[in-house]
Amino acid sequence: MKKLLSNLPKVDEFLISEKLEEYKDSVPYNILIKSIREGIAFYREEILNNRLADTEMEKEDLKMEITNKIIKLIESKNQLNLRRVINATGTIIHTNLGRSKLMESSVENIVNIASNYNNLEYDIPSGKRGSRYSHIEKLICDITGAESALVVNNNAAAVLLVLDTLTKEREVIVSRGELVEIGGSFRIPAIMEYSGSKLIEVGTTNRTHKKDYLEAITPETKALLKVHTSNYKIMGFTKEVKNEELSKMARDKKLISIEDLGSGVLVDFAKYGYKKEPTVQESLKSGIDVVTFSGDKLLGGPQAGIIVGKRQYIEKMKKNNLLRTLRVSKLTIAALEVTLREYLDESQAVKNIPTLRMILEGKDEVEKRAHILYEKLKTLETLEVDLVETSAMIGGGSMPTELMDSFGVAISYIGSSIVKLERVLRNNSLSIVGRIQGGKLVLDCKTLNENDMDSIYEILSKGIDTI
Repeated sequence: MKKLLSNLPKVDEFLISEKLEEYKDSVPYNILIKSIREGIAFYREEILNNRLADTEMEKEDLKMEITNKIIKLIESKNQLNLRRVINATGTIIHTNLGRSKLMESSVENIVNIASNYNNLEYDIPSGKRGSRYSHIEKLICDITGAESALVVNNNAAAVLLVLDTLTKEREVIVSRGELVEIGGSFRIPAIMEYSGSKLIEVGTTNRTHKKDYLEAITPETKALLKVHTSNYKIMGFTKEVKNEELSKMARDKKLISIEDLGSGVLVDFAKYGYKKEPTVQESLKSGIDVVTFSGDKLLGGPQAGIIVGKRQYIEKMKKNNLLRTLRVSKLTIAALEVTLREYLDESQAVKNIPTLRMILEGKDEVEKRAHILYEKLKTLETLEVDLVETSAMIGGGSMPTELMDSFGVAISYIGSSIVKLERVLRNNSLSIVGRIQGGKLVLDCKTLNENDMDSIYEILSKGIDTI
């Protein structure tokens, strides 16, 4: 033990080490020095606790082991907290993994706007102050058929702004079957409470009738709110009031009709063989006064909450002081405008927007990608590899009953547990997130592209003990 302790190199020896030369200019000095000290301290503890008892280990061998440890510490400490991961789960809109992927052209526009001055709140023709919302309002109206539109930072904010502006201290009637909770503890009743609106529940969990709304209307009632249950389905003995009935009821009683669609759908998925989901355009055509939806789910854009509807109501929201706390940044606008422009031609949207493309692509296309990954990985002698059929999901609280036929590669590492394999890949500098199924780690190719497959091969070819 004493010999090993005496063989521990000093900090200065690592600072002049050729093995660490590349890191001296590429990482901050405090990360470099902290990693060196932690590396030495780690091996000192290993020796003191008899976990490194080879008294014959030469100083240079020990130094090499510590150097490898230091390199891992440097690379770990130098990583950004928010970073790229490989999504091999088969869930397309994965809330924990950043939801929808942006188009490359959206990303390019973000870089262009972020790295230069821009006309965020400057009206170029007049040379006067402009509005950040004007850049995309007309585009949203052209696509949806709305009279007016407004964008805030997410759909919860959109619902809050609508209620705070239009129904504060007044009653809002909602079906009990639509009092949803979304991930992250977003609950409709809580949002209504924050807005100052008074929730009036009607009907039952599975059945709500027109008469339930009518009987609940009082002089204090201001709006009828419909919430699309996008993240679950009630099946069997059910009844709900359709949009056309709700909007007519509201008009007859001089009330406002509001719908929270959750996942904003601008394409009729029924045309492509999926179950019918209400589109934003259909909600507006049904007579609903105000509709809210997300920008980063089925729409396939950046995180945003989009409000569309009657101009008289949107204009009131634009004057609400709360809007300033909920406003979107120039980067959101930059990404959203490029994404929305694709919807001017639906054929372009389903081809170019990654979320739509993955949802609507044929099973054969996924199988081709799975074969590419399988052929790469089967050359690694340390792996057991199988090509498997899987079921992918849309995710993000959207279309929960829809499963898509998919393909993936099931892998196990010879001589190591599947739990360790999953953990090691997840904790790699480029994290690979798959799912354990049938005693193997399944990498679903629905959510993988060719670059991902090259990265997976390179990582696994190193062996899990060296990752």
